[in-house]
Amino acid sequence: MAEHLIELRDVYKIYSEGLESEVRALDGISLTIDHGEFVAVVGQSGCGKSTLMNVLGCLDIPTRGTYLLDGTDVQDLSDGQLSHIRNQEIGFIFQQYNLIQTLTVQENVELPLIYRGIDPIDRKELALEALNRVGLADRRKHYPTQMSGGQQQRVAIARAISAHPPVIMADEPTGALDSRTGQQVLKFLQQLNREGSTIILITHDNGIAATAPRMVRLSDGRIVSDQRQEVDWQ
Repeated sequence: MAEHLIELRDVYKIYSEGLESEVRALDGISLTIDHGEFVAVVGQSGCGKSTLMNVLGCLDIPTRGTYLLDGTDVQDLSDGQLSHIRNQEIGFIFQQYNLIQTLTVQENVELPLIYRGIDPIDRKELALEALNRVGLADRRKHYPTQMSGGQQQRVAIARAISAHPPVIMADEPTGALDSRTGQQVLKFLQQLNREGSTIILITHDNGIAATAPRMVRLSDGRIVSDQRQEVDWQ
């Protein structure tokens, strides 16, 4: 195991590089995140936080700079190896849920397990375990259109945790929810962190970021502050 789970060294993500329309979504980011941390990345729209999550989640690669994931330089990995990391090591939660409307709740949760090659019996067991954890096992035969926004987000969380990935990356997971439901989702992420998962939470909400033990603030593709703070998780 490497000293740091994640290490970015002077990372840039540049679109239309060298052109008049050049955009530096990430502009020289250096950052380390350790195993088991809960980190909130906060900033206004367009500051680069979603781009940062895409790089950290191996959905995109830096234009230049170094990204070490558990000691491995991701730019040395093949597409197949990157896909393996995304399927095996990272659970993604997005603001828009990304559920397939023609599949039942249970089928949605089982989907990433199919990609992992898990047999049907074990898939069902893992899916039901995850749905039970988010309080939706009794809705497993429903379709997403039959559920509220908060319930759909809990399905998305169940899908993300079904294979017990060591890292959870959540991009504005409370953004489409009312305040009460958003707090429930946040408390669930905190519980996963207490159980050992590394949580990286992307948010524009300073109040949500203030509940994290560590808050990294971005502006114009740069880190402008990185602070640890005392939190009281009830």
